[in-house]
Amino acid sequence: MALLTILEYPDPRLRTRAEPVTVFDEAFGRLVDDMFETMYAAPGIGLAATQVNVHQRLIVIDISEERNERHVFVNPEILGKSGTAVTEEGCLSVPGIFDEVQRASRVRVRARDRHGIEFEQDLEGILAVCLQHEIDHLDGKLFVDYLSDLKRERIRKKLDKDRKARAAAPAAPAPLPARVPL
Repeated sequence: MALLTILEYPDPRLRTRAEPVTVFDEAFGRLVDDMFETMYAAPGIGLAATQVNVHQRLIVIDISEERNERHVFVNPEILGKSGTAVTEEGCLSVPGIFDEVQRASRVRVRARDRHGIEFEQDLEGILAVCLQHEIDHLDGKLFVDYLSDLKRERIRKKLDKDRKARAAAPAAPAPLPARVPL
């Protein structure tokens, strides 16, 4: 397995709409495994292929503290939504930034698993929110798009400043985050 590079906002590649997955071969299985490894190392609870510059409709999620409840959603399609949840979201592509976003609290999704087998599933709570967040990535949308123009511009400037500081500083082990982004 390999760690993949996570694209960071405002990288224009994050705005690419992902294409449906049509081949479920060994290479695709390796991509799924690499995405889980990358997500866990980041650390996060969800990762869309778009975030690692692979423009296929693939999402991996694991909201468990033990990291043992892997969910794979290939070509996901939300069939229905209900309820409302206002959740503080973060994103591996927008490091260190958290803000409240309103989404449905329950969703019904149709997708395929890593082997191409179709399934439907009802999700609620953080799993439903996470899936919606990741599907947005597949459609070229980020959680910051739900925020005001002013907040988005402040975030972009802060991330640019952080990138310049990281580039100028010697490498040091990253501290563990207090909150885990989606």
